[in-house]
Amino acid sequence: MIKPLVTIFALTLAFVSFGVRPTHAAFDVSICYDTVPGEPIADECLRLMEDFPAPRVLPINVDGVTLNSYNFWRVQNTEPPVFNAPGGDVVRHMPPGFNFVNVVNTGVDGWVQTERGEWLQSAVVEYNDPSFFTGVRILDGLDNEFAWVLGTLFTSPRPGASQDRENGRLLFRYDRVNVFAEAYDDNDWRWYMIGPDQWIEQRMVAKAFRIERPEGAEGRWVAIDLYEQTLVAYEGDTPVYATLIATGVPGWDTREGLFEIWARLEVDGMSGATGAPTGWDLQSVPFVMYFDQDISLHGTYWHDNFGYRQSRGCVNMSISDASYVYRWLRDTDLRDEDGNILNYVYVHSSGEYRTSGAATK
Repeated sequence: MIKPLVTIFALTLAFVSFGVRPTHAAFDVSICYDTVPGEPIADECLRLMEDFPAPRVLPINVDGVTLNSYNFWRVQNTEPPVFNAPGGDVVRHMPPGFNFVNVVNTGVDGWVQTERGEWLQSAVVEYNDPSFFTGVRILDGLDNEFAWVLGTLFTSPRPGASQDRENGRLLFRYDRVNVFAEAYDDNDWRWYMIGPDQWIEQRMVAKAFRIERPEGAEGRWVAIDLYEQTLVAYEGDTPVYATLIATGVPGWDTREGLFEIWARLEVDGMSGATGAPTGWDLQSVPFVMYFDQDISLHGTYWHDNFGYRQSRGCVNMSISDASYVYRWLRDTDLRDEDGNILNYVYVHSSGEYRTSGAATK
């Protein structure tokens, strides 16, 4: 049957209105794998990059409810006095270290009250903005690799070249890019082609890609890549979600292996090395999932440095990401013999960090 012209026009208009357009080829970046830097790019690869300028993913929603429920403030590392009331008695001095409080009352001039009912002088605390970064739902099973950009930069015209500020593509932190091909420079650093004559060094991105399910993992599980600083969530063998994380710094390395989540709390306090300059005390850490003794996946309100190692061993996530993963893992029928929810965390490293000057990865 011949469709009326008006119907064809309507369908065409729908494609334009919703930003969808017919493609020259299926989204299969393997047709770009043979690209050689500095040589002409195959026409079908050029068409593919034109048709798919960004990864086919769907960002999750920001967890505004949780973000608006907390009021996080960092305490100066000066052992400040803690009071039982504004202008009242000193009940203790806060130990030195990395300390954050959840402020529940700022209505008294010059003072703030914490969730523990204690009072601090407002001069010794500073409000801290949490990260609004979110991960993405994966729509193609990660058949095609993509990456997050870890800093503001221009692309280079070829591996090893300087950033091209005149003709290069300007990228910002947390932008997402497709990886169409890879090559190495003279110093054996890996580079990714993310567009026509647009290359970016591997150290400046965190790449998400599929891995094989480790023996013993089943149901809903997450893979933590210490090298890329990414988390990919799987339903069986299928990747369904990915995001950036921050794991342990050297000396506090996140341990590799396959673990079961043994406890989960929507809110938990965290502290350690109390009294030492390296100590920490963090109130109301959200969406905590313990998997390796006291090491956990959890929401993080004290930094926005995802994609780089940052923690004392835990897997730091943005609050929105931790909220999503917490609820997604919990929503499963897989349980152990005692009826407890069964989820797995697989910590691995897809590469080894190497050092060149001040840069590492």
